[in-house]
Amino acid sequence: MMDLMTSTQIQAPPQPSLSFRLRAALMIGRLAASASRLAGKGSGSSIRGKVTLALAPQAFPELIAPRQIAAVTGTNGKTTTTHFLTAAVHASRGIEPDDIVTNADGANLHAGIVSALGQAPEARNAILEVDERVVADVVRQGHPRVLVLLNFSRDQLDRNHELTFLGREWREALEEAGEEGPTVVANAADPLIVWAAQAAHRTVWVDTKPRWTADSVLCPQCGSILLHDDNGWRCEECGLHQPKADWWVDDQKAIRKDGHEYELEISVPGSFNLANATCALAAATEMGVDPYDALLGMREVSSPAGRYATTSINDVLVRLMLSKNPAGWTESLPLATSDPLILAIDAVAADGKDVSWLWDVDYEQLVGRTVICTGPRALDLGVRLEYAGVDHVVIEDLSDVFVCPLLQGRWDQPHPIDVLATYTPFQKLRRMGEHI
Repeated sequence: MMDLMTSTQIQAPPQPSLSFRLRAALMIGRLAASASRLAGKGSGSSIRGKVTLALAPQAFPELIAPRQIAAVTGTNGKTTTTHFLTAAVHASRGIEPDDIVTNADGANLHAGIVSALGQAPEARNAILEVDERVVADVVRQGHPRVLVLLNFSRDQLDRNHELTFLGREWREALEEAGEEGPTVVANAADPLIVWAAQAAHRTVWVDTKPRWTADSVLCPQCGSILLHDDNGWRCEECGLHQPKADWWVDDQKAIRKDGHEYELEISVPGSFNLANATCALAAATEMGVDPYDALLGMREVSSPAGRYATTSINDVLVRLMLSKNPAGWTESLPLATSDPLILAIDAVAADGKDVSWLWDVDYEQLVGRTVICTGPRALDLGVRLEYAGVDHVVIEDLSDVFVCPLLQGRWDQPHPIDVLATYTPFQKLRRMGEHI
């Protein structure tokens, strides 16, 4: 592991020069997106990228290669961390806002990235949220300057079958990149992230101090059971262990190993978001952004892609929170303080199809409050709450929740009703409210 070094100011590459075929494909993609919006089918972001790729199959490498890239990935927190990092870079004194492009809506597969980059083809800098399956392609074709690796969690199993295979793919891409590869800002508390990031030519380790460690049971290098204690995690069979941190979270501060301390003072709640902010601050510093400028930008982030947004649905004031897996629910439940509390759950691919993880979450902390269970898998959640001894009602149709008797007369409540949802109902709630 190399020491954390003082970074130079951002140096932008020359403006991208696009082929005629790609420019034509981008124009047709924009027309398809406009038609999608007019038809009420959504924002058009996805169809724009898909049409562009169909007409110009090399659009992804052609759009991504000429830019200076910072990429963020991980099961939990990548959207918020991308927003933090984008805000930090926007606050830099060495780069113009129009020279930065990002996929702020969270469309993070090949088509979504093409869609975002195609909207700003002349921008020389890109801050990208990247799906875990796309990371290797970004490393090989985009040659990012910085790559932020946050965490792995079990809901990846529905899409990627075996997490170690995914980690191995990242590791191989970083090995191939060698000295030309990115500086990796990596979560030192996640064993699989550490194993993958070891292949990078330079790694900046961040101790995120997570509450949830149940997805870090086996050593990714040899398969033995890992030991966890106050010093972190380690494997006594092969010697893989938690590396010494270059940055870490301490209460409300991000601390750098050279002794500098930075008051985060972010607007989004939760200890996990303090960790996300610390990773973004470390990455911004690697990109040459003054840390104090970065913090000023990051403090403006309040509801990234609708997370933690307060809105009104059927005259009921609600606060929307997204959690997709037991790690996310473990971190988010202590933030959900309203009574009643709404929990919304589905189990399609975007949510994770296996809901057995419900039994790993400490719902017993909700005893004494009333919970409204909603969504297509509300009955599964209701069974779990029954065993936890939590008073609850089941209203499977999300549209019926905000006219139920429990919420009648709640339009003048001093605090919003908390709604904690998996991905699919969360997006439906955004459409129902004011955050599209």
